[in-house]
Amino acid sequence: MTAQAATEMADRHFKAKAADLRRWIDTAEYQTERAGTDEGFRKLAAFSLHQAVETAYACFLLVHTFYFPRSHNIKFLRSLAEDVNTSLVEAWPRESRFDRRRFELLKRAYVEARYSDQYDASAEDLEWLMGRARHLRDRVEELSKARIEDLRVKAGSAG
Repeated sequence: MTAQAATEMADRHFKAKAADLRRWIDTAEYQTERAGTDEGFRKLAAFSLHQAVETAYACFLLVHTFYFPRSHNIKFLRSLAEDVNTSLVEAWPRESRFDRRRFELLKRAYVEARYSDQYDASAEDLEWLMGRARHLRDRVEELSKARIEDLRVKAGSAG
């Protein structure tokens, strides 16, 4: 792939996935606002946050490696993305059991929020997860824009 083609592909991936990511965050915000007393909205918000995080990792991986495995396992995707850029580690604190439990709650949301009567995330959990998802979104956008700019510079110097 030429430097110009790589730049164009990375930019296309970024624009599409960043737009999807903003939509998932917006959807989750709407659902979270109504989650306080409505278990249905809590489940929908958890699922939407899962989708936002999955999309953020897809965006990052596509822009940086031009590859995204067809997986919904955000723990696996997180690991792949963090292997490419270790600064993404800070998006999900791991120091306390409390933080790890909330990430696991989000990971389980892909299936359980839709299909399990037992799944529930508290409004407090959702607010925390929302904050981390926004942080991840911002970091992925920053790193992706820097990557695209780097590719542009290489395409300019190669041409």
